[in-house]
Amino acid sequence: MRGAVARGAVVWGVRGAAVLLTLAGLGHTLWNGLVEPGTALAFGALIACGELARRDTRDAGGARGPRDARDPRDSWGTWAAAAAAPDAADDRQPAPLAFAGALAYALLGPDAAEPTHHGVLQIVTVVVAAALAGIVPHIARGRAPAADHLARRVLTVAFAAVCFQPLYNSGRLEDGIGQGPYLVLFLLLLLGLTALCDAVLAAALARARTGWPYGPLLRDELRAQLGIGSAICATGVVMALGVAVAGLWALPVFCLPLLLTQLSFHRITAIRTTYRQTITSLARATEIAGYTRPGHSRRVAALSCAVGRELGLSERELTVLEYAALMHDIGQLSLVDPVRSGATAGLPAAEARRIAALGGEVARQTGVPAEVAVIVERQADPYREQPALARIVRAVNAYEDLLGGPRHPGGPLAALEQLRLGTGRDYQPEVVECLARVLARGGRDRVVPVPPG
Repeated sequence: MRGAVARGAVVWGVRGAAVLLTLAGLGHTLWNGLVEPGTALAFGALIACGELARRDTRDAGGARGPRDARDPRDSWGTWAAAAAAPDAADDRQPAPLAFAGALAYALLGPDAAEPTHHGVLQIVTVVVAAALAGIVPHIARGRAPAADHLARRVLTVAFAAVCFQPLYNSGRLEDGIGQGPYLVLFLLLLLGLTALCDAVLAAALARARTGWPYGPLLRDELRAQLGIGSAICATGVVMALGVAVAGLWALPVFCLPLLLTQLSFHRITAIRTTYRQTITSLARATEIAGYTRPGHSRRVAALSCAVGRELGLSERELTVLEYAALMHDIGQLSLVDPVRSGATAGLPAAEARRIAALGGEVARQTGVPAEVAVIVERQADPYREQPALARIVRAVNAYEDLLGGPRHPGGPLAALEQLRLGTGRDYQPEVVECLARVLARGGRDRVVPVPPG
């Protein structure tokens, strides 16, 4: 309970800080008026256009996978996936052009060799007003962006502006660094700190939403900054330096490379979505054929990803884990007589290994990555002989089988206790305890307590 309250305080703290900055900026701008309104209008138009070009993750191929969807047919929903980080880096920055334009305005010095005098509070006002203007069409379509994205942008841009504008407006930046290559190095260093600030905020918000460990979340956010995040920062610097030399006409020229980069990321995301849909369809073959219970593979995939998050897996490892969990029962298609209820957890070890080996062969023939097929193939081995991801699939699949099997009516507590009894050989203790913590935070039936210690 205390943890949930603390996480909620983080979310409202970030949002509250963004709102206070916005109100302060709006009051300051209304009182003093816009400084260099033409420049402010140009950057505001760029930010608004960037928001209009915002990518809605719900448009990437239509359907979603076990980590980012809710299926009303599942008795417990894919609760673990609601806040899972997307696969593509541009999902973390759904409006990269708007963010780059905001950074460029925050780092703007001269305009066509003429000094500018806009301050931090005006920058915040222009960024927020332009962003709100750009998201109106999205709101009209019923697809309003998350408030956390806007709050992060306000705080990140304000951080960059606070680091740059006072030095520039006081003349100390030009006296100490000048306008040569040292200025470029200074801007790159500042953007590195800004990217770190954004990653820290993003990881904190993700931690507050999910309760997952902060370290792996921060690592994934920093890794994502190397993708489209680096393109955003580079475009922000180039636009600010271009305007300093060529004036505002540099803005439409230097935003084109980022638009092309954004388009490339969209295509990559669409390909990944299609690939995931294909694997999900293959996994459903066992349900359609009557070999497994409806929704079983999706539930195992969602819960496996949640346990993987708890263990601190990277985004790439989570993707491999998700694919393997979706396909973990595909070997049953090779059986003449289906396993009762599709529950392989109660089978003799030799039979379970045979089915897993068949599944590995089927997975290889579908063209999935080799590591996915290995996990499917090794899921029935003793945990000391398994790859780390196969240990998660085995434990979660056993929990799901025990919970849904007719011979185990005791519910989540009894199913989890059965797993704990098998930690000597079949299930890794750390995985079982991570599963218990995940379930205690909101898993199936919400009744499994966290064990002492």
